[in-house]
Amino acid sequence: MADASEYRAPIEDYAFLLNELFGEDIVHRATDGALSAEDGVEVLTGAGDFASAVLAPLETVGDREGARFENGQVHLPEGFAAAYRQFVDAGWISAEAPESAGGDGLPGALRAALGEIWNGSNAAFALCWLLTAGQIHALDAHASDELREMYLTRLVSGEWTGTMNLTEPEAGTDLGAIRTLATPRGDGSWGISGQKIFITWGDHDVADNIVHLVLARTPDAPAGAKGLSLFVAPKFLPNPDGSLGARNAVTTVSIEHKLGIHGSPTCVLSYEGATGYLVGEVGGGLAGMFIMMNSARAGMGFQATGIADRAQQLSRSYAAMRVQGPVLDRPAGATIAEHPDVRRLLLSTSSEIFAMRALGVYSADLLDRSEHDATLRTMAEFFVPILKGWTTEEALRLTSDAIQVFGGMGYIEETGAAQHYRDARITPIYEGTTAIQSNDLVGRKTIRDGGVTAAALLASIENTIAELGALSNPVATRTARRLERAVEAARRATTDLLGFAASPRDAAAVSVPYLMLLGTLAGGWMHALAVIAVSRHESPAAGDADRLTAADFYGAHHLPRVAAYAEAVAAGEIA
Repeated sequence: MADASEYRAPIEDYAFLLNELFGEDIVHRATDGALSAEDGVEVLTGAGDFASAVLAPLETVGDREGARFENGQVHLPEGFAAAYRQFVDAGWISAEAPESAGGDGLPGALRAALGEIWNGSNAAFALCWLLTAGQIHALDAHASDELREMYLTRLVSGEWTGTMNLTEPEAGTDLGAIRTLATPRGDGSWGISGQKIFITWGDHDVADNIVHLVLARTPDAPAGAKGLSLFVAPKFLPNPDGSLGARNAVTTVSIEHKLGIHGSPTCVLSYEGATGYLVGEVGGGLAGMFIMMNSARAGMGFQATGIADRAQQLSRSYAAMRVQGPVLDRPAGATIAEHPDVRRLLLSTSSEIFAMRALGVYSADLLDRSEHDATLRTMAEFFVPILKGWTTEEALRLTSDAIQVFGGMGYIEETGAAQHYRDARITPIYEGTTAIQSNDLVGRKTIRDGGVTAAALLASIENTIAELGALSNPVATRTARRLERAVEAARRATTDLLGFAASPRDAAAVSVPYLMLLGTLAGGWMHALAVIAVSRHESPAAGDADRLTAADFYGAHHLPRVAAYAEAVAAGEIA
């Protein structure tokens, strides 16, 4: 039986992505020459070794033991606390924090890769890192010098961890309905009262302190989202020297019993006059929180890719060793990996994961570049909902296909295949459902600008098609033809969508198909770039044949879905 505790980081793919896919060493460019793709691969190799040795063996432990709530305290599964200390001591939190916050400032492309590696090895554990990283970015952008000194430095060092507190029993997607109240005390602090739910890693025993980033309403604030402000509220109130003082009035009421990510404690927190400190300006809560939310949304794309790849690795290992019945046109004793449909499933999964992985690197690098080039900001933000929505939806199908490779054994928990499907199920829900992402993409980022950004994306893909047309490789020829048809379908869909500008219900009803259309198309674009990169090799290199096969498969099996999504978009809301 395949070993569910094993994990191998996809270092070869990332070496190709960082140094070849986009026609340049993107690490060298992103760091102004301070690092190269080779340096980046060395960093990722170290991360992969750590993930395989320390985090991956705990994934099944976390799933089976789960977080426990006993006598008012949350306890993490066996081994999580020791793993967190090793994670911090190895410098992985500070490595990814921006230099402005006191971190090493690794570029976005490497952070995307690390995000996949941490989540692929142990998604429940990685959520702690993901939320701390998001809070670091939010405080770096909006916190006062005093808050930076007290809280940001200890988040970057990993001494303390961070959370995001938005959701309430009556305020999920509708942040404007938040009722938690923050009242000024006259000494620079605020008293926070209310209840927050679904707080990931909201309480635990792996770090000394937990810093909650809380959205709350101030007295006399206007109704709706504009009346929200952002506050830091620690589990323990620090003394002036940073040592821990009294317990703050934040109580863990319970933890949720979930379908998956059992090792990640999802808490209900009660604020009972808890001491908090304002981050940014009164009424500016969403501006600060959205920095953390966008960080988390991109992180969900990396999480989805990681979980899907872990499922793929397990199913591929099983298929390579399992012998079951005669295999068509193969010698006796051939494994099930050679059955035509199992091979289809494995190719389908691997080709899609490469597309997701490549889009994650592209999007993260684009966000980095947009920090210094305002002309790229609109396109960078355009890709955030696509990355989050498309990859998380596809992760459900890919982890389901991994179970299918196992057959009946995949439905048995002991094989480990089912865990990845259960863990993946939350990814299209939290940090904004797929519909939240697609409404943002369609309303704010497509209809509002008259389709200009979408048209620019299609033009970029057409430039790639022209490059493919200059190649003699038959895979390049087929990929160009398929991608051209997909671009035509996407252009029709965008025109149809713009026609719904005066009919918001029609636009909203087909926003998810439009998001999935663009995600699928972008995946095909990534494969086209891979075909071009392979063509630059003077002699065949390791992995070239597999990359061409993956591109050919994606173009034949996945890219045609763009036309189907376009038909759905054209229909609008069906009455």
